[in-house]
Amino acid sequence: MAADPIRLTVLGTTDVHGNVVNWDYYRSAEYDDHAHNDIGLAKIASLVRKIRNDVSPRPLLLDAGDTIQGTPLAYYFARIEPITDGHVHPVAAAMNLIGYDAAALGNHEFNYGIDVLRTFEEQLEFPLLGANAHDATTGEPVFPPYLLISVDVPGEPPITVGVLGLTNPGIAIWDKPIVEGRYAFGGVVEQAQYWVPKVRAAGADVVIVAAHSGMNLSSSYGDALPVPENASVLMAETVPGIDAVLVGHAHVEIPERLVTNIVGEPVVLTEPLKWGMRLSVIEFDLARVDDRWTVTNRRAEVLNANTVEAAPDVVAVLQKDHDKVVEYVNSKIGTCTTAMSAATAAWEDTAALDFVNFVQADAVSRAMVGTPYADLPVLAIAAPFSRSAVIPAGEVSLRDVAGLYVFDNTLLAVLLNGAQVKDYLEYSAWYYHQVVGTGPFRPDQLTNAPTETAPTGTPDYNYDIVGGLSYAIDLAQPVGSRITGLTVRPDQQYVVALNNYRQSGSGNFPHVTTAPVVHDPQTEIRQLLIDYVTTVGTIDPADFRTGHWSLVSGGAPIIVEP
Repeated sequence: MAADPIRLTVLGTTDVHGNVVNWDYYRSAEYDDHAHNDIGLAKIASLVRKIRNDVSPRPLLLDAGDTIQGTPLAYYFARIEPITDGHVHPVAAAMNLIGYDAAALGNHEFNYGIDVLRTFEEQLEFPLLGANAHDATTGEPVFPPYLLISVDVPGEPPITVGVLGLTNPGIAIWDKPIVEGRYAFGGVVEQAQYWVPKVRAAGADVVIVAAHSGMNLSSSYGDALPVPENASVLMAETVPGIDAVLVGHAHVEIPERLVTNIVGEPVVLTEPLKWGMRLSVIEFDLARVDDRWTVTNRRAEVLNANTVEAAPDVVAVLQKDHDKVVEYVNSKIGTCTTAMSAATAAWEDTAALDFVNFVQADAVSRAMVGTPYADLPVLAIAAPFSRSAVIPAGEVSLRDVAGLYVFDNTLLAVLLNGAQVKDYLEYSAWYYHQVVGTGPFRPDQLTNAPTETAPTGTPDYNYDIVGGLSYAIDLAQPVGSRITGLTVRPDQQYVVALNNYRQSGSGNFPHVTTAPVVHDPQTEIRQLLIDYVTTVGTIDPADFRTGHWSLVSGGAPIIVEP
């Protein structure tokens, strides 16, 4: 055994989501939030370099996925000036300059199609790992499963670090039109059971899994797939041979979580929040035992990106791309007679969500002309994606409209009857806590209730509002019996506009995955909103009211005081 243990440091990010500089493209201002977080890879670069300057052996740097989707900058270089035409993706440029060693695939890597993903992969100077992404026909991996990295130790044999990358099996649902028939996705636990022994057999002294799967066992898609969405802790506990897990996907900050696996070995997990707000630091103490390196201790913490300045060279590389996108999102596309805010859309009817549902229903209604469904009523479904979104009175920019619909979802339409619409609304109403009386209540006393599929609370994006009808949600009633005053007939057929994320099974909402699809243009809903404002010129919120919904308790209106 060596006289002194060697300390190996491994750094990690996750869920960068296209954030390269500390900028909010929807507000056209430096990013800020209630906790005064900073974001972006330029900040991460400064944290990484400080540690690399201070620590030997040279620390490794990993990412746990979701890099190329999530900001207008990411959208611009996928759709407006796509990297498939030759431009280097700004995320690739930044990660290469910082010196990443490997990254796992995230589910959002697939959002813009296989061609964009493969182009991004080619632009990276390090491997994009995905052991559980398989060819749908042969079952063979379609991305490298793992990487072995040799770390030099002065006066000693090198340490071999094995990095296994696992992505989220939910891709099969969320990006079904893109991957169906081409790629299949195995479970995180099952694939780790297969690959970890292979990584060890290949010579790894240390095994780290970069897993795009949240810590705690849960699935937003319920039983739509036979394997869970979030299973990193289960994997760490049940698969021997793992030393550490860099966790992604859940967008939470977990500096360190220690578990013991089934053979009594400790495993450390860490999740560095999102968007480049945090950097995970994993430290291993290793000693030579029986002529092999053995981990004797492990720990983890996270560092805050708001403690450093952005790296000037990284900013310089990104500046031209950043400026181009700022100009694009600030272009004026129309005017609005009255401001429309989504701040209260999760607990009261708002013109902002009415606008989204109106545009979706309008697009579907026009598409139904000349079809057997032309005479059916059209409803539309939307979720309150962003409570900070607002379309101002007066001039409206592209970023104002884009901020209302921050995801790259596409439009579909399905057939449902009135009874199924009621079932759908009852399921959506699980989002609310059961309360007694009419309040006043704070929003957090009503919204984001935990469920079986969302044990830490239902996110806003899994609460749906249906436009084109009227109803009330009685929060004095138990789940399943809350919808009152619904203006649909149980046996009437309706054409229902919704997004591909929901129709594919995300959120596990009833009926929509098996309902007949009558319209699937693959058109992004955000672009429909932008095109509508551009075409109409001046929009008036009064034009978008096609129904009404409200929260009640025992039939009396609930009072909410933000």
